[in-house]
Amino acid sequence: MNTLRKAAAEETLDPDDWADVQTLSHRVVDDAVRYLRDVRDRPVWQDIPAEVKAFFESSLPQGPAPLAEIYREVAENVMAYPMGNVHPRFWAWYMGSSNFTGALGDFLAAIQGSNLGGGNHAAAYMDLQVVNWCKEMMGFPASASGTLVSGGSMANIIGLAVARNLKAGVDVRELGLAAMEKPLRFYGSDQVHSCHRKAMEALGLGNRALRRISTDAGLQIDITALREAIAEDRAAGFQPACVIGTAGTVNTGAIDDLQGLAKLAAEEDLWFHVDGCIGALLTIAPENKYRVAGIELADSVALDPHKWLHAPFEAGCALIRDADAHHATFAVTPEYLEMTPRGLASANWLHDFGLQTTRGFRALKVWMALKEHGIEKFGRLIDQNVEQARYLTMLIEDEPLLELVAPTNINIVCYRYHPEGMDGDMLKPLNTEIMLRLQEEGTAAISDTTVHGQHCLRVAINNHRTRREDLELLIRETIRLGDEIANTSAAD
Repeated sequence: MNTLRKAAAEETLDPDDWADVQTLSHRVVDDAVRYLRDVRDRPVWQDIPAEVKAFFESSLPQGPAPLAEIYREVAENVMAYPMGNVHPRFWAWYMGSSNFTGALGDFLAAIQGSNLGGGNHAAAYMDLQVVNWCKEMMGFPASASGTLVSGGSMANIIGLAVARNLKAGVDVRELGLAAMEKPLRFYGSDQVHSCHRKAMEALGLGNRALRRISTDAGLQIDITALREAIAEDRAAGFQPACVIGTAGTVNTGAIDDLQGLAKLAAEEDLWFHVDGCIGALLTIAPENKYRVAGIELADSVALDPHKWLHAPFEAGCALIRDADAHHATFAVTPEYLEMTPRGLASANWLHDFGLQTTRGFRALKVWMALKEHGIEKFGRLIDQNVEQARYLTMLIEDEPLLELVAPTNINIVCYRYHPEGMDGDMLKPLNTEIMLRLQEEGTAAISDTTVHGQHCLRVAINNHRTRREDLELLIRETIRLGDEIANTSAAD
């Protein structure tokens, strides 16, 4: 007698009616086209109403709901309140403004659902191709290695992890940092991105292992001071390991003397890493590629396709000149990840070059946009942003109520509203209020920072939708708001 319990009806997440899903999907795509087509007509950013915030506090759904209703909730509560970085007047933080073809690539990647930990399948080969294209952009040799990652922070960690392992003098993976005879020292400018501190901490070296070197008037690393610091550390019993050159600082876009750093690193037997997450892609810009001369000499480079290649988030890339050192830093081969002589596991074990065993298919959105537009157009768009920063700088210099706070290097402009007779203590709250009102009114999203001890407004033009008229509007609104706030303060 069959004693097996009768099986329950088997289920799936596939829709019961594919035709209904197809109809809704066409509507979603139509809405998406309008969303980007009409982006200029919407506020850059708007605060989220209390009732919308309350929507995100609802409890875990227990049962099903119609997909059309779910999409309505997304359209009303999510799509209507973005960060705003796809808008032509979003200049707050340094991030790209996406592109529709890349979004289609993300959709298709999700539909295919491939895991890019590796394997003998088309997505893995495309991943390798995009990495090879990044090597070509940076002037790296074909023999170099690389991996696509989530963004600049992870790309920097990958490069610095290889540097740590190669310079430790012991097998760090097996024995740990405690086995090292001398503590390692890494060097970067006092403008280096905060992700490098996180990298030092994550790599077990600690924040003090990263020595910040002073910068000159142009906010480039002082190579003489760097050389002195290296000598001082050697005398104190430390092991200098790596110098981090910055190709575009987050505050002002300053670019270190990469050729000079490459020469120093070779003389001192240091790993030369370049954080190029802001400016590395200047290499493809005809009018501005000279600014990053020397990046091709680096041992490792971090760059972000989701910035000046405008890929939808996330897309970072780490390039390593020494492919063997790269592989040796991350490769682990348990039985379930062994390669086979043929079949699915016979090629492209991409997880051996980074921290993730499971990875999304990031390459497709980059690949599709590059194929559609060609690298030359992306280079022209970079030159366009740099020229727009020059134009904004000229507008500021022509306005008596405005002043530049730092030299404009590439595409980041630092300025402030400074009426005659107002001292420094009053300028920060005034300019902060200008920034907040620009955001709250939906006019423009800018940020603020401090350069050489002076607080200022910061405009990072990393946006293929920006036009000169947007910059002219920013200047008019800065002055209008500055006058309004200053006059109100005087009346009080």
